Amino acid sequence: MKSPFSLFLALRYLKPKRTFVSIITLISIIGVMLGIMVLIVVISVMTGFEQELRKKVLGFNPHITVSTRDGVISDWQEMLKTVSEAPNVEAAAPFVQGPVILEFNQGRLAPLMRGIHPELEEKVTRIRDAVKKGSFDLSGDSAIVGEELARKLGIQVGDTVTIYSPRNLNQVVDALKKAEENPDEIEKARELLLPAELTVTGLFSSGRFDYDAHFVLVPLHIGQELYGLDSNDQLHGIAVRTTDPNNPGPIRDSLLARLPLGSTAITWEEQNQQFFEAIAMERNVMFFLLMFIIVVAAFGIMNTLITVTVQKTREIGIMKALGATTWQIVWVFLGQGMIVGVFGNIAGVGLGMLVLQYRNEFKDWLGAQLGVQVFPQEVYQFSKIPAVVVPHDVAVICISAFLICSLAALLPAYFAARLDPVKALRHD
Repeated sequence: MKSPFSLFLALRYLKPKRTFVSIITLISIIGVMLGIMVLIVVISVMTGFEQELRKKVLGFNPHITVSTRDGVISDWQEMLKTVSEAPNVEAAAPFVQGPVILEFNQGRLAPLMRGIHPELEEKVTRIRDAVKKGSFDLSGDSAIVGEELARKLGIQVGDTVTIYSPRNLNQVVDALKKAEENPDEIEKARELLLPAELTVTGLFSSGRFDYDAHFVLVPLHIGQELYGLDSNDQLHGIAVRTTDPNNPGPIRDSLLARLPLGSTAITWEEQNQQFFEAIAMERNVMFFLLMFIIVVAAFGIMNTLITVTVQKTREIGIMKALGATTWQIVWVFLGQGMIVGVFGNIAGVGLGMLVLQYRNEFKDWLGAQLGVQVFPQEVYQFSKIPAVVVPHDVAVICISAFLICSLAALLPAYFAARLDPVKALRHD
């Protein structure tokens, strides 16, 4: 008797005449299938989140941001030249960035203003591609607003918005107090506000809710005026595009060695470290938690095989009396666990891929049926559920599930192989 004998009996025992055991076997396969399906879907979605977040960050943010400890760069044109000529630097652009008050039709919000040099900025980031309405025009007194920010205030291309800078807030408060005592001082208070009347030339959509709802782009000179910076000498920082965005650390260190004392440089990974660490941690935690679904299914397999062992005690005794070896008996029951693992893997992978293919349609349908927003953009910062299937992850899930199913079959196989043929034949 060779290995096909064990496989033959394993298949026969998985579908006996007594339907109760067959139902348990089917439930075990469904348990493994659901565990693998959920694992593949969750891990793929988490991977998609990470990769999409990287794309959105790199599309809007520079690879490295150069500034100073006090937040203001003096003689920025000389520093821009130094940065641009550094090794592994493809492009560099100046910017001014800070919170402002944006007003339109009596509505007010406090987004971040980013003053940029359009020609240099589009060499560093892909901001031009993000402009969905209007044009990438920042000449004169103009502004480009995030689509979500524009939606909240009802802003359209061609509208005029008012931007106030909070840089002189303390002076304004003091001036208003003086104006209460002396009405002649009210004009001085108004002069301190220094609002900028800007025409909206475009609306951008970066694909990340956080950017689209909290950023307004203005020309560099407007940003300098709003923050009281010398247009020829001062700004907040320099955005840098490198040759290797996936490993900007060494390039940052090389830059710092060339820059004056007191300069700072931070990579895009460091700026968004909390996001990526949170995603990595959630991904690992979800993997181990969801793996318990397969462990629960494995207990179902063990229960099935123990039931089969009890039912087939007499048959096991006959096989051993006819000369079946211990390992042949072991492989009968171990084979059942492996077969359940194989079928569970195949069904789980197929169902997982199907769910991933129609994930957004299912999300929309579920939201319509429940009357709730299943995937709110405000929370997840994506309009659709991202997903990326990594073959390595699928392989790890399938192999882990197969090993768990096989290990679950070991205990019943061990007890079946240790049965004494004489006692087994006397079993009623």
